[in-house]
Amino acid sequence: MRSKNIKNIAVIGAGYVGLSTAVVLANTGYKVSLIENNDKRLKTLKTGKSFFFEAGVNELLSYALNYKYLTITSDAHTVLDSSDIIFSCVGTPENPDGSSNLRYVYEVAELVAMQAKNNCIFVQKSTVPVGTGQKIEDIFHENGCNIKYASNPEFLREGTAIIDTLYFDRIVIGSNSKLAAKTVLDTYKSVEQKREKLANIANIKPAKNKPGKYIITTRNSAELTKVTANAFLALKISFANSIAKLADATGSDIREVMDAVGEDKRIGRSFLNAGRGYGGGCFPKDVSGLIRSAEQYGIDMSIMTAAQDINESMPSYITKKAKKAMGTLKGKNVAVLGLAFKAGTSDARKSPGVKIANILDKAGAIVTAYDPRAMDEAKKDLRKNVNLSKSTKDAIKNKDAIFIAVDWPEFQYLGYPDELSNCDGVLLVDAVNYYDTDYIKLLGFKYLGVGRSY
Repeated sequence: MRSKNIKNIAVIGAGYVGLSTAVVLANTGYKVSLIENNDKRLKTLKTGKSFFFEAGVNELLSYALNYKYLTITSDAHTVLDSSDIIFSCVGTPENPDGSSNLRYVYEVAELVAMQAKNNCIFVQKSTVPVGTGQKIEDIFHENGCNIKYASNPEFLREGTAIIDTLYFDRIVIGSNSKLAAKTVLDTYKSVEQKREKLANIANIKPAKNKPGKYIITTRNSAELTKVTANAFLALKISFANSIAKLADATGSDIREVMDAVGEDKRIGRSFLNAGRGYGGGCFPKDVSGLIRSAEQYGIDMSIMTAAQDINESMPSYITKKAKKAMGTLKGKNVAVLGLAFKAGTSDARKSPGVKIANILDKAGAIVTAYDPRAMDEAKKDLRKNVNLSKSTKDAIKNKDAIFIAVDWPEFQYLGYPDELSNCDGVLLVDAVNYYDTDYIKLLGFKYLGVGRSY
């Protein structure tokens, strides 16, 4: 089957997914319009700068704007009625009960039904519960629209979104329309053909992975694939943390254990890393959403509830270990390094580092926190008594304990003379198992890891 001829593309929503999608498609050669209704974001984006940190995004954004491949606008009506493909990349925040809030998803569907041209293709990239696509197709039909629907969930990692877009493991396209599936497939193949050029513009090193796979499924299968993938990765992290607690109790080393376990090709080593748990805008929300979605169908998802409980326990588990090592937390001068939910991003949503800082402050410690990218994002969630530092050097000066909550490269050589004049007796709480213990002890630190009893 031939695909639809594509010239104009609209991307709705300029978050991590939407902006990454828009700048890649624009630099591939399509005429792309990025629709965003937040005035502050619009002003920032039009200057060629992103409002969040993501490697390669600013370079691709500036290039696309300079060569007029990309238009950034809040005028959806003018854009939608001339677009051949519309990518929906709006947020699906978590409701108080853990379910997915689909308000923005359905608002976009109504907008498209009223303003898009007939015969266009609507592509859902937002993470939604299985069955959402059917409801959106119903909206199109009720409005007399002949709009083809495809589910195309994103599998981007924050911090490596552009690399993951260009050098993907797999692209999943789910649709009950062969025309829609083929058109979306061909659009991505055109990106793949130009990915070396795009990597050069983005100033990122091309990945040396095997060619990615294109997987065509039904609409419902694609929707379920996304949340299943994230839930399984979260499950691996929580499993590693459960074993880490046993390693602490038995004097084992969790890294040695998981290195050995990971050699089994049926299991693999990735995501079997013990530490302070997962955070961010995806894993916590997607796990909760899967649990709530399963409940609606009467399905027991207790395995994911357990994973969720284990994850939520880790910041407290780590601070309790520190309290035991120090005798008390009250009045202790401590530093927390790492407030983003992971390295490589400015995103501090549900950050374990923020949780650790707040627990320490509540326990009476004098807390100083620092992150090289996420200070602005994190400070709104930190308790008011937590002090903010401008550098690693200032944050760790004269501290009784230093908590490492993110494996940022600049934290790797902690303890060099220009950063710390005296490490003797300082407790280093390695909440991400980042350090070589021999090196840390050589510097004079007392070391405390997760699942590493030294």
